[in-house]
Amino acid sequence: MTTRRDFLSRSAMTAASLSAITQAPAQQSQTAEGIKQLPPPKKPVIVTRHTGDNSVDEAYKMLLDGTDTLDACNHICLAREDDPNDHSVGYGGLPNEDGFVELDACCMHGPTRAAGSVGAIQNIRHACLVSRLVMERTGHVMLTGKGAEHLAVMHGLKREDMLTDDARKMWLLWKESRTSQNFWGPPMLAPGGKSANPAPELHPQKHSMIPRHPGLEWADEIRTRSQQLTAMAIDLGIPERKRAFAVEQMLWPTTGTIHVSCVNTKGEMSGATTTSGQAFKIAGRLGDSPIIGAGCYTDQDIGSAGATGSGEENIKVAGAHTIVDCMRQGMSPKEAGLEALRRIVRNYNGDMAKIRYLDMIYYIVRKDGAYAGVSLWSTTANGTPKVFSVHDGQYRVENCAWLLEGTTTN
Repeated sequence: MTTRRDFLSRSAMTAASLSAITQAPAQQSQTAEGIKQLPPPKKPVIVTRHTGDNSVDEAYKMLLDGTDTLDACNHICLAREDDPNDHSVGYGGLPNEDGFVELDACCMHGPTRAAGSVGAIQNIRHACLVSRLVMERTGHVMLTGKGAEHLAVMHGLKREDMLTDDARKMWLLWKESRTSQNFWGPPMLAPGGKSANPAPELHPQKHSMIPRHPGLEWADEIRTRSQQLTAMAIDLGIPERKRAFAVEQMLWPTTGTIHVSCVNTKGEMSGATTTSGQAFKIAGRLGDSPIIGAGCYTDQDIGSAGATGSGEENIKVAGAHTIVDCMRQGMSPKEAGLEALRRIVRNYNGDMAKIRYLDMIYYIVRKDGAYAGVSLWSTTANGTPKVFSVHDGQYRVENCAWLLEGTTTN
């Protein structure tokens, strides 16, 4: 039986709850409005993966000359797509399990709030340009496969064989060795999934997946497999100077990507991502790179972000969008990136037996030029810090902020 006091008490609680609900959007709006009012940087800012070429310097000069921010992003992407020695992007990218190079890319243009994406496109070198064609020349946002290839050819991009001789020989080595686990079978999250191999120090498995950053317990297994793979590489005619890299690709296939985010002195931003995806993937696989909101996301009011690393994991947390949205709520670029990484770890309930197989780096820039590079793990396989590149008038490589200390087996 409800008394008058109960009724008044519940009414007061309800009123307080409704007040909190109605005030929350207003408070968030004020935070977002505050971010929108941040002044643009006095100098342009570019954040990206360490490229090893001059493209970042060149793109920065483009921004100083007033070139559109997406043109600057694409300039860096194009350099990677043209490099046959970059086996994670464009021409020379390692193929899918059937021997065909499939490329993914996406872009977002802050000033116009437009976006474009392509996935699993074959025979076209510059996937980043095709994603821009989708954005500028169609009423769609994403095209895949033959449709994306047809659009590219219609607009003057040339078909070409994307499989270089080096990449073909590495694919043959993978086909003949089969020491690398393929992508068929249960997913990571499934009981008994790919990461649930017996402890290597107890039961080394001849065909099990070696962790990307293995501990000392794997030394004998790696040595044995490397010797076998080297012999096979010699038989396939892989030159001596390239054999070690080929063997490395069999044990730990390429997962690299290139993402670029930038902001100019007007506060205009853009982001672009391009990749050949995971080496020896199942045909038709799309990672995070062509997914708007995962591999790349730009909001002209707030900032821009993108990713390299375990694409499937980034899709599940909509990483780039999550980061930008966290900045909208008042987080710094570093804090926002770490929050996205925490969500990846949360998806595995903190199970390090599985998380040790994952890796992720986010590249982030805010409207006012504040930036960050954040990584899931603090170091690479050889113990050196995870890094990213930044240019704000001076090009440099900086250490990433990180969530988990050490490599993926610590």
